[in-house]
Amino acid sequence: MEILGVLAGMAKIGRLGPVFSGADWSDVTSALGEPWDIGSMSRNRRWPRLFAYGDLELSVCRCRKVSLICLQTWRETVELPPSVVGGTGGFPAGLKRADVVSALDKAGCSWEPYAPLTFGDQSTLVAIPSGATFTFAIPEDEEPVLNVVGLPGDGHDCSARTTGRDH
Repeated sequence: MEILGVLAGMAKIGRLGPVFSGADWSDVTSALGEPWDIGSMSRNRRWPRLFAYGDLELSVCRCRKVSLICLQTWRETVELPPSVVGGTGGFPAGLKRADVVSALDKAGCSWEPYAPLTFGDQSTLVAIPSGATFTFAIPEDEEPVLNVVGLPGDGHDCSARTTGRDH
């Protein structure tokens, strides 16, 4: 599968294989294996933690649910779990806005500009079905290039009890 098809599918249904906002962390690791543990997102607490499968970054809450999903696309090659995208999981980056919009349109995924994340040298669009955001860097005198794709959190209010090990 090509990267544009992967991104359009993710934007249309709000998930990438077993990864979606609110997914149980044990289900994700069971399907994809052990990720890179990037570390805590806070100096004072152990959770939430940031994990990565190549360029797919996941924030996991102390209740062990996926709370945020981010796909870094600014590197030379975008690495995704091969088990959910097929092939090697490596894709060329440098995706142009026109190509992303065309892929969304081809997949029947409606979108619109997203003003809260459009300013300065970046612009963002949001996919209506899932709320996925596509943020583009705008190099001087060049066409906008995809920088990052994010799926919104599920807005859960974590009910996991805080224990000494979670701090």
